[in-house]
This record gives sequence, structure tokens and C-alpha cells, in this order.
Amino acid sequence: MSSVIGLCLPVLFYGCGPGNDSKDAAKQKPSLPVMTVNLSDAAVTTYYSALLEGKVNVEIRPQVDGTLQTIYFDEGAFVKAGYPLFKIDDRVYREQYNSALASQHAAEAKLVVAKLDEEKLVPLVQNKVISEIQLKTAKANTHASQAAVEQAKAATRSAQVNLDYTVIKAPVSGYIGKIPFRLGSLVSKNQTEWLTLLSDVSEVYAYFSMSENDFMLFRQKYAGATIQEKLRQVAPVSLVLSDGTWYTEKGNIGAISGQLDQTTASVRIRAVFPNQHGLLRSGNTGKVVIESLFHNALIVPQAATVELQDKIFVFVLDKGNKVMQHVVIVSGKSGNNYIVSAGLKPGDRIVTAGIEKLKDGMDINPEKGAPAPADSKVLKVK
Repeated sequence: MSSVIGLCLPVLFYGCGPGNDSKDAAKQKPSLPVMTVNLSDAAVTTYYSALLEGKVNVEIRPQVDGTLQTIYFDEGAFVKAGYPLFKIDDRVYREQYNSALASQHAAEAKLVVAKLDEEKLVPLVQNKVISEIQLKTAKANTHASQAAVEQAKAATRSAQVNLDYTVIKAPVSGYIGKIPFRLGSLVSKNQTEWLTLLSDVSEVYAYFSMSENDFMLFRQKYAGATIQEKLRQVAPVSLVLSDGTWYTEKGNIGAISGQLDQTTASVRIRAVFPNQHGLLRSGNTGKVVIESLFHNALIVPQAATVELQDKIFVFVLDKGNKVMQHVVIVSGKSGNNYIVSAGLKPGDRIVTAGIEKLKDGMDINPEKGAPAPADSKVLKVK
């Protein structure tokens, strides 16, 4: 019995030798896909939801009270500046004007009489027939009559203004919006609802919002000491309409809001598009498309990164296939890919999957042939 045990002991010790430990350790190394980072050009296309407004949107409101007597154009019609849009019953205002004009004429007649009285007294004072006080009194009456004429003229002009307000004219050329009132409707200068909205759409403003982080990256892309200098460097932008079609005209970034909206943590930006044929209208929606070209950029899959405390990390392999965390600076983002501006260099190898269980200094078995970032030439962000 003891001889059998003695024969078995060498076998057991042999099975627990150091050679098997190294094999087991090798088997425990995770095999993960790895890619080599290289330089390439990338065009990033970013889509921002936008609301379109005309170059000028004028709320047409009544300046006098009365009933609508005439509506000269229908909804959606194009009118030129200076053309009449609405007419309010002017009978009351015409009579007020006639009354003011009559009062003006009466004041002018009194002024003529006062001047005659003054002229009549001049030789009498010179010949000392009457005292100088009477001439001074006559001159004072002339000045009072002159003031009465000026006051009457002001009343006439005011009545004329109210009379003119009964015909509401287009302040700009544009398209007529909704008309909530009809013939015979009573309108007032104090009402809150406008008669219609007149839109000048010779140019269209597309308003969209950019997040605070995206705006910071946007500012870093372009040279210039001021925002206006940077805007001049931005390439023309495109517009995708609500039905998915592309607007034929290119636009330009025209202005950026001076304040950050703290509620949405975003900045409001305005793009300007020509609209000579009137295809775009106020109230349309679409997407502003901004294209940015990055030369000699390092493109990294987003799945190969870890975000922690506002920092983005990747796991880089050394020559011995040990992984180390590196902080990278991202200058652009597109769906499944990041454009890295710092933290990596060409030729670095990074782990592209399974990074959630990795730690600094861990050995791995790199899998060759890991796929490169998809569509590295044109990246799209919606």
C-alpha cells in the first residue's frame, strides 16, 4: 500500500509545477480587439434643428378705433411696401379733421385782424395821438393770435394723422399671414391681437441652438480674436427642409447670441439664407447643416473610450501589451466616433472593446485585425 502512495506523489507534484502556472496565467489574459491610431482627414457634418423666420416680421395693428371697412389682400398674398392692407371706417375722423381745419382757418383770420389793428396803431403812436401802451397791447394780441394759429395747425395735423391711420399700409414688402378679423369687425388701438403678420422673406433667418460644449469646440476651430472674425472663417452652411429635401441656396452664420441660456445650457445662433423666389416662409422648420474639415485628425471609436468626471480616457498598449489609461482631448464628435486633438499620437495602439474590466498595468492578448472607425472620411451628427 505504501509503495502505491509513493509512486503517486511524484505525479501529483509534477502536476503542480511552475510550467503549468505560466500556462494558466496565459489563459487568464483577456483577448481584446486592438487598433492602431493613424492620421487622416475627416469632414464632420453636424445637423441642428432650426426654426425659420422672415428677415422682418411686422405685426400689423390698428392705430385708431373703428370697424373694418375694406380688406385689400387675402391671406398669403405678396404686397409691396406702401400698398394699403386694411381700411377702417373714416367718417368720424374725417369730420374731426374738417372741424380742426375750420378752427385753423378761424384762428388765421383772427391773426390777420390782429395784425391790421397793430399796423393801424403805429402811426397814431408816432404822432402821439394815443399812448404807447395801446400799441403794446395790440402787439400782444397779435402774438396771442399767432400762438392760436400754431395750436390750431397742430390740432389739424393730429386729426390728419388719425384720418391717415384709417388706411393701414404695408410698412415693408412681404407676405400676408393669417387675418383673424373680417369685414365689419370692430377693432381698437388697444387690442392685443394683431390684424395680420407681414413677413419680409427676401432673406430667411434660421435660428438654432448649440450646446455650451459644442460652442466651445466651435470657437476653437476657427482663427480670430473676436466672434465676428471667427464667423468670417466659417464655410457656408446648408439647409435641409422638413421633408428631407436640401435647399438649393447656401447660407452663412450671421450672428451668435451674446448670452448663454442657462435653462438649456445652449447658445442661440442665426444663419441667413437668400430667398429670392419665396420658397421659404416664416414658421417653416428644418435643419441647419454645418460641415467642418479636420486635417490630419486622429479618429477613435467612441466605444474605445471611457468618460469619467468630465474627462475621456482610452487604454493604450505598450510594447509588452500592458494597458495604461490615457486622457484624450476631443475636438469633434460624430455618432460613434471622436476626433482626438491631444492625448494620442500616430501609431499608438488602443483597445477598442471590453474596456470596462481593464485596469492600469493589466496584460492582454491583442487581437489583430480590429476594425477601424466606420466612415472616417465623412462623419455625420444629428
